[in-house]
Amino acid sequence: MATSVKKPAAKKPLARKTAAAKAAGKAAERVLPPNQGEPSLSLMAPDYWDQACQELMKNDRILKKLIPKYGTGFLVTRGDPFTTLARAIVGQQISVSAAQAVWDRMVIAVGKKVTPARILAATPEALRAAGLSGRKVEYIRDLADHFASGRLHANQWRDMDDESVIRELSTIRGIGRWTAEMFLIFNMIRPDILPLDDIGLIKAISLNYFSGEPVSRHEAREVAANWAPWRTVATWYMWRSIDPIPVEY
Repeated sequence: MATSVKKPAAKKPLARKTAAAKAAGKAAERVLPPNQGEPSLSLMAPDYWDQACQELMKNDRILKKLIPKYGTGFLVTRGDPFTTLARAIVGQQISVSAAQAVWDRMVIAVGKKVTPARILAATPEALRAAGLSGRKVEYIRDLADHFASGRLHANQWRDMDDESVIRELSTIRGIGRWTAEMFLIFNMIRPDILPLDDIGLIKAISLNYFSGEPVSRHEAREVAANWAPWRTVATWYMWRSIDPIPVEY
């Protein structure tokens, strides 16, 4: 379970480059090419990233090997809260590549940029034709309606702890704990999120710590005890260990 962490006001998650990024020189200063219908994003790391990596390498024998292997990378985020949550709904229970393909078709279907108004204006048939299941069409339209109607307190999320944000997001159809945790990781960049319902994380823990043997949630939680208070960072490296291409929402 994710630890409730009140984000310090002084934190500015995208405020600086990591030491690894600085060492990479100009290559680290480039801007990520925009996905369809989304703004570009400068490669800037969460301000806790270097400290987290150092402590994780000190405390965990597996991460001591993995972090140097992917040392020039770090967690980045694209889009506003609606975009992040919409992408998370699209990505539920399917692979990263399949989710990106559906998202790209959905962008074309709604017209260049995915917004609450455009989603609500699109017919359910158009969204299904883009590759969304009937259930996901309902979910993404309910999400759009929550944003369009102002029923969410998005402007207050930065000052709310993890569990409070998860509770509010869970009032939206189709958004359970996993989706809310993806939001905390990829949009709010909270440092200590452990998404135990994430298939990729469990697979990575199995391969890296248990020689590929099946892993229970309890066992995964025990492994992650060494990662606190940087479980988001450790999770990101677990994902990288099974897929070198970073996940983005």
